Amino acid sequence: MPAVFEQLGVRFEYPDNWAIDRLEEGQGDEQVVVTSPNTAFWHLSRHPADSEIEPLFDEALAALRTEYQDMEVVPANEELEGHALCGFDVQFICLDLTNTCRLRAFKTPEATYLLLCQAEDREFAQVNLVFSAMLASVLRNL
Repeated sequence: MPAVFEQLGVRFEYPDNWAIDRLEEGQGDEQVVVTSPNTAFWHLSRHPADSEIEPLFDEALAALRTEYQDMEVVPANEELEGHALCGFDVQFICLDLTNTCRLRAFKTPEATYLLLCQAEDREFAQVNLVFSAMLASVLRNL
């Protein structure tokens, strides 16, 4: 049976064997990080409703570039639960392993959200459906 998180203006289900950590950054920014027992993590941050999406992407990509100089970044758009999501798919090498990171953003009248989910590619193939189901449960409960 999945566990449920209900804070930050969102409600979502996640695997009950994954760990969850809620962080507060101040200035209206709050975050929740859900980590798998292995390398995968799903990181949702909430920002004020008037936040622009582009600077959030710029900041996230800049942070990734400081860690992983050789990255492939591809724009990505998708629709899930009737919501249009914009973002990027990112691939990079870490400790001789290829990693995939998905960045997605969406807005509600109350907040702007940025999602970053990441895993080593072998695990990503397994948890990609979990990542999508978690995001779908967020969007379904808006």
